[in-house]
Amino acid sequence: MKPDNFISPDYYNLDDLLSEEHKLVRDTTRSWVKKNISPIIEKNAQEGTFPKEILPGLSEIGAFGCFIPQKYGGAEMDYISYGLMMQELERGDSGIRSTASVQSSLVMFPIWKFGSEKQKKKYLPKLASGELIGCFGLTEPDHGSDPASMKSHFRDDGKNHIILNGSKLWISNSPFADIAIVWAKDEKNRIHGLIIERGMEGFSSPETKNKWSLRTSVTGELIFNQVRIPKENILPMKSGLGAALMCLDSARYGISWGAIGAAMDCYQTSLNYAKERIQFDKPIAAKQLQQKKLAEMITEITKAQLLSYRLGILKNEGNITSAQISMAKRNNVEIAINIAREARQILGAMGIIGEYSIMRHMMNLESVITYEGTHDIHLLITGMDITGFNAF
Repeated sequence: MKPDNFISPDYYNLDDLLSEEHKLVRDTTRSWVKKNISPIIEKNAQEGTFPKEILPGLSEIGAFGCFIPQKYGGAEMDYISYGLMMQELERGDSGIRSTASVQSSLVMFPIWKFGSEKQKKKYLPKLASGELIGCFGLTEPDHGSDPASMKSHFRDDGKNHIILNGSKLWISNSPFADIAIVWAKDEKNRIHGLIIERGMEGFSSPETKNKWSLRTSVTGELIFNQVRIPKENILPMKSGLGAALMCLDSARYGISWGAIGAAMDCYQTSLNYAKERIQFDKPIAAKQLQQKKLAEMITEITKAQLLSYRLGILKNEGNITSAQISMAKRNNVEIAINIAREARQILGAMGIIGEYSIMRHMMNLESVITYEGTHDIHLLITGMDITGFNAF
């Protein structure tokens, strides 16, 4: 494993726009990634295992619910800090960022926004500390981009419980999660968020094996067979598909930053290699075609950085829209996967081996470009926003 000497590209001096707190959060996360992720991640990716030993460290640096109020165990940071943290984690590996993103945006966020005070006090501090790990169940085997058609449903038992049946698929963290935020329809076909706890009879979460992508993240199913859930585990403050989509907005926002981290790592790796690799008596960095690749990479990274920074300002102000988040998620993941592919070409055959991070990033990004809304779906969200016509 090569030493992690990563230096973040900052072609437009974006550091001048960041507060000292922002830079402290970013640099602390970057140092943690260099110490705890970079030395182990290639081995875990090759073996297809998630390094559970890093969970306490993610909690210590505030990666679990960093925007959650301190009274519930969070660090109460702003959304630019959250974005920078996701950028640095994904620079290490998309699977590691996914773990933190799910915990923060898809588990803690809905409890914070839609939960009762009792639910917030019961779950949020333990999720922030890493004592509890959560997952989020929306996607189903037959309903991915069309979650409104979900089949998971529950009925009232007439007393103090509801009875849940159904299944969810492609769920990060599910095989070892302690709780799951699950979205299901009631007897009137209204969608509600439910808190499902590990150990409830009829609830299982088998792991999805043989993935070529996100190999350091654990993925699985959620299966519900007559699961009895206390009514007090229903999120009471908001129902409907819009509640679930608000959670996805928070996660997609983090992905827009995270993808930049993967892109920066591929760019920096290929730049360093191009300066050292001698062909025809010169470093290949002196060749026009390689300079074209590298110049286009840094241009796209800079554009993505500006896009996400402005998005962070809007989110801090409370003026952000779902369509704006979709644009940033789609653009930034696309530039990241294109940069990974170009970087692999610069390294030639060396680009496919585990001594370098590029192929791992490339395969991870094949998942990131699809999850939390596919590439095409986000394009249609933008299209609907600018034309007023729904093309779904």
